[in-house]
Amino acid sequence: MLNESNDYQNQPVAENWKRAKKTRLVPGDKPVQFDSEQVTPLLSESLLIQLENMSAEKRIEWSLQQMPNNFALASSFGVQSAVSLHMVTRIIPDIPIVLVDTNYLFPETYQFIEQLTDSLKLNLKVFRSDIGRAWQEARYGKLWEGSVEDLNRYNQINKVIPMEKGFDKMNIQTWFSGVMRSQAKSRSQLPVVQRVMGRYKVHPLIDWDSRKAHQYLTKHRLPYHPLWDKGYVSIGDVHSTVPLKEGMLEEETRFNGVKRECGLHEDTLSGL
Repeated sequence: MLNESNDYQNQPVAENWKRAKKTRLVPGDKPVQFDSEQVTPLLSESLLIQLENMSAEKRIEWSLQQMPNNFALASSFGVQSAVSLHMVTRIIPDIPIVLVDTNYLFPETYQFIEQLTDSLKLNLKVFRSDIGRAWQEARYGKLWEGSVEDLNRYNQINKVIPMEKGFDKMNIQTWFSGVMRSQAKSRSQLPVVQRVMGRYKVHPLIDWDSRKAHQYLTKHRLPYHPLWDKGYVSIGDVHSTVPLKEGMLEEETRFNGVKRECGLHEDTLSGL
């Protein structure tokens, strides 16, 4: 069973609660509301609030002590992915880095994967759909050009199912993700730790924004994704990602603005 006590909090829970209510705000100045699905016997509301007051590094260290193993870090090798890859591997050098390859990534993304895997000495684990790209298109057509239901099917086939199979293969019980509340409205109420599809998901960077990520990248001399310089702010598959244009929100640069989540973080939103 997880222990709510930790070495990083010197003040009583009541004081942390007061401090959290004053300081822990998400974009739009709305306090994070912990719903009944997020609060479990192992993740009490008081513990979730304590986690809100920790630094990103302390959240990782706390997770290693308190959460069930095995551990993994999932990465899309997106615009600012070097932040989480660098931060987590400094603490857990040999942690499996799980990449779901849809076979539709940008050439620059594959180059970025090679670059970071080499420079950070990553323990990279790549998973793909059992149904190849050509066979999928022959069977279903170009699902990304269809309805929301078609997009959901595409994401299940190419992202959700491969990652779940990878986690099952490695018996992953807790995984880290680099998502931030500032990235999309759909993420604005995510907690630091959440129970998702039978596993624990940890968001060390959840209260970060692009400015803080930039400061970290600069401090540690880490690269942005190569497409950042071409106006891309969120990078997924080549067929459903566009550069940011005037008047657009970041979340509108993916899937023609129909939806923000690719599927890997969608169930997170309900805490399943």
